[in-house]
This record gives sequence, structure tokens and C-alpha cells, in this order.
Amino acid sequence: MRRLLTAGLLVAALTAPALAQTAPPDATAPEPRPPETKAERQRNSAAKLAGLLYFVQNACPDLKPDYARFKDVVAGLGVTLEDLSAGDLLLRSRAYTEVYTKDTPGSCARADTNFGAAGSTIPNLVVKRTAP
Repeated sequence: MRRLLTAGLLVAALTAPALAQTAPPDATAPEPRPPETKAERQRNSAAKLAGLLYFVQNACPDLKPDYARFKDVVAGLGVTLEDLSAGDLLLRSRAYTEVYTKDTPGSCARADTNFGAAGSTIPNLVVKRTAP
């Protein structure tokens, strides 16, 4: 069974370039997407961070977001909290949250590594929770 699957994948890999070259000359290729602007990348980064902090707040028992730091970081990206609270950015944020929940322990560990006190990406965006 494994050999059959491997053989099938090999045939597909070898024939795909040949099939691509035999496309009819009148076939139109889809138009390439314009490059993402810096502002759009920054908006997406802000949505990603918002999704992460929502996840951390609700799923990581030892961590919590530093919302004052988050507000400063997002402002530096040119995005307001109001922008993140509605529309496309809210939907993107929730989509990122959903992705993080697929591996909660791993995502919490990465949040601490990348955004904790000694964070390699944005330090002190998430902090340790204090005992009640």
C-alpha cells in the first residue's frame, strides 16, 4: 500500500510540470495579486497580536496579556483598538485565536517564549499571572 502511494505521488510529481506546459495558448492565467502594502501587513500583525492575547487571556493558566503594552504596540503599527474591535480585523483576530487553540499547551509556551519577559519578538506583551 505504501509503495502504491509513493508510486502515485511520484507519477503525479513527474506529470504535473508536463501538464502545465500543455495548457492551451488561449488559457488565461489568474492575475497576480498586488504586493501587500506595509500598512496592510501592519494591520494584519495587529490582528494577529489581538488574536494571540485573546487566546492567552482565555487559555493560558500561567499567563495574561499586558493590555497597556499591547495598546502601545498596536498604536505603533498605526492601528487603533477600535479598528480591532469590528469588521475585517476582528474576524482576522478571531481566526488567529482559533489557530492557536489547536495546540493550546504549545501555543501558550510559544507565547511565553516570544512575548514573555524575555520574549524574542515583543518582550513583556504577556506576563505571568499572579496568584490570587
